[in-house]
Amino acid sequence: MEIVKIIILSLSSLMLVFVGLMRLTNPVKTYAKNSGITLANDASLLNEMRGVSAVMLCGGVIIALGTIIPRLTFTSFAVASLIFIGFLVGRLVSLSADGKPSQQISQGIVFELVLGAANVFGLVSVLV
Repeated sequence: MEIVKIIILSLSSLMLVFVGLMRLTNPVKTYAKNSGITLANDASLLNEMRGVSAVMLCGGVIIALGTIIPRLTFTSFAVASLIFIGFLVGRLVSLSADGKPSQQISQGIVFELVLGAANVFGLVSVLV
């Protein structure tokens, strides 16, 4: 069971660190390439994008620490569950309110569902 927890946390942290870092360093190019979204060169919009990206990056770092520091495993699963389930809920609200997004965004919803569920499973397994 321990290896499953490490795999879940590793995949979750890699996803958040990679996406967070890419969006933090170059949001215009990253959103266009990975989501098909064209961001305007607006300082306020880019500031918001970079802010969320930094949260993703920091969350990924905390989650990664849970793979090497056993006392942080619970915290890592809690943070990962909140981030992935939070993104999933936000996207489902948007799906209902705004309509169907692009295929790339829809694939992201699936990843968030899978990783969110896996992290909730890991969180429950730590508690039991």
